[in-house]
Amino acid sequence: MEGTVGEPTTLASVFILPNGTFIFELVSFFILLWLLHRYVIPPISRMMDQRQETIKKQIDESREAKERLEKAEQDYKEALSEARAEATQLKDEARAEAKRLKEELTAKAHEEAANIAAAHQRQLEIDRQRAMADLRREIGDLAVQLAGRIVGESLEDEARRSRTVDRFIEEVEGSAAAADTAGEPAGQGR
Repeated sequence: MEGTVGEPTTLASVFILPNGTFIFELVSFFILLWLLHRYVIPPISRMMDQRQETIKKQIDESREAKERLEKAEQDYKEALSEARAEATQLKDEARAEAKRLKEELTAKAHEEAANIAAAHQRQLEIDRQRAMADLRREIGDLAVQLAGRIVGESLEDEARRSRTVDRFIEEVEGSAAAADTAGEPAGQGR
């Protein structure tokens, strides 16, 4: 082979042919590879496996935590929905109870008003009967006095006096009833 101008070509200078240094470097490289494979790579591999296992556990735990969180959120939403439904039901029950109490109190008030009105009506009837009795007595006394003056005799006898008063009152009531049916007020038309 020819080299460049002025340089002799030797076998040692050819790159393709290995020399002693190259063989030593190659053997050193393989020894270094074997040492790395024997003593360095297994602990690194174990650490990487442990690290992958730890990461896998963390991912699984994260997934489980996420599932628990989603379940807790779902439970919360269901509880909230149930609470809202229960609150609505309680509110409706309270409204119904209030309405029932209002109706009950209103009915009680109407009943008490009716009782008061009936008591007043009874009292008015009693007062009217007393007034009628007083009026009969006064009319009777007046009628007896008038009859005594007209007839000129004394009506001292109680039975006779009572009959005369009753007859006078019946005549007055009869004339008042006849006037009412005829459309005239009592005491007018004669």
